[in-house]
Amino acid sequence: MKNNIIKYFIAGSLLASFSCTSDFLDVDSRQDVDVADATTTYDPVMLVNGIYGEMTEWDYAFSWLGVTEIISDNADKGSSPTDGGSDKLILDNLEHTAATGSIDAMWTRFYKTIGRANQSIRYTENYGLTDQNYKNRLVGEAKFLRALHYFWLVRMFGDVPIQEIDNTESWVTRRSKADVYAYIEQDLLDAINLLPNKNQYPSADLGRATKGAAQGLLAKVYLYEEKWQQAYDMAGNVMTSGQYGLESDYAKIWRVAGENGIESLFEVQARGQSVAHGVQQYSQTQGARGTGGWGWGFNVPSQNLLNAFNDAGDNIRRDATIIFRGETLYDGRLVPNTVENPMYNEKAYSSANLGDADGDKNIRILRYGEILLIRAEAATHIGADAATPLNLVRTRVNLAPISSPTKEDVWKERRLELAFEHDRWFDIVRTGQGKAAMSANGKVFVVGKHELFPIPNNQIIQTPTIGQNPNW
Repeated sequence: MKNNIIKYFIAGSLLASFSCTSDFLDVDSRQDVDVADATTTYDPVMLVNGIYGEMTEWDYAFSWLGVTEIISDNADKGSSPTDGGSDKLILDNLEHTAATGSIDAMWTRFYKTIGRANQSIRYTENYGLTDQNYKNRLVGEAKFLRALHYFWLVRMFGDVPIQEIDNTESWVTRRSKADVYAYIEQDLLDAINLLPNKNQYPSADLGRATKGAAQGLLAKVYLYEEKWQQAYDMAGNVMTSGQYGLESDYAKIWRVAGENGIESLFEVQARGQSVAHGVQQYSQTQGARGTGGWGWGFNVPSQNLLNAFNDAGDNIRRDATIIFRGETLYDGRLVPNTVENPMYNEKAYSSANLGDADGDKNIRILRYGEILLIRAEAATHIGADAATPLNLVRTRVNLAPISSPTKEDVWKERRLELAFEHDRWFDIVRTGQGKAAMSANGKVFVVGKHELFPIPNNQIIQTPTIGQNPNW
């Protein structure tokens, strides 16, 4: 068993994952490490670059859709009725199991990325860098990325192993959710102290993790832990930093002109050409399918989501989120009536690359609009001002202000503001809305089971003592 674990660590390490280039996204994404690479010396920045590179892989173009959006009331599988998308129909129907491929894929991808972060931190700290600021930044980037992936793991699976690079036995024991969150918090507190502000990076390094990104993610982590005062305060730190603001045009956020803009705290970078490809096929898998279309047609908006937009009178966010069959898009492209599905995800649309496998679409992970909603939700729990941050978000899209918002008002706002940004499933779980929300969407959410995903069978086979989540 130890040999298998060690091989897994090495396969996920950074020791030969990069081409030598000044652009930090020119990353060779191959997963295997050549024997000769073990004796090669690399600049530590190349190892950090490889952590980012993990986030451009195929799993984020398809499996990620299944376990974050298709499973929720925001989306349906889409595509053709005869195309189940491997396991996407299973996820859409809440019929997934420990053998479901998308769940296994994301577990594996998250831990590979964490393995790269561990190797990067260890390598950087022992490399002998004399520029302390540079060293701090590289360690801070790796800790931010490690924290992000542990956050994604803990909200999917609850108790999970904490991968310790010098202790292979750490794989056989799952740590409590509280322990994992404490580990995430410490990584992010370290990153806040180590990372520069967004405006301190040169243009060639735009998109790297920043102090504001670490503060924003920590605010979100506190929100999930129901540490309301800490979430409120940390969101406030982002708001008063002078680094961020709301994009005036909501629709612009997901276009090329909005990439790494004033609203962006962190997004996965894409360049649209080999070797520095975009997230492989992210736009292609979600593009309009059929005659006159340009993609596979998966992860389509549900009628339930459309109704939520319409009931709120939220035309601006509706039309920026949903591509309708028969409409003409902002760039002049006609979506003909011959495409297969009536709606598609506009936030995944790439005007330049369309259905190309190497897309140019940056995936927005964390942005200022969400920080305001974190502040607002936390405020409803501590008796602070929730109206001001909530209404900044609402005013942008011409919705009337709410004078005394409740937490339910903020939850509704999160759904409409953040639709198809890979948070909806986890929002309905953490707020206890899972059963009601999925019932309204015609699906059966089993309380005591569906709050967590099952630990993948492949991992249990390798490490039987790891155990399974309840009722799986």
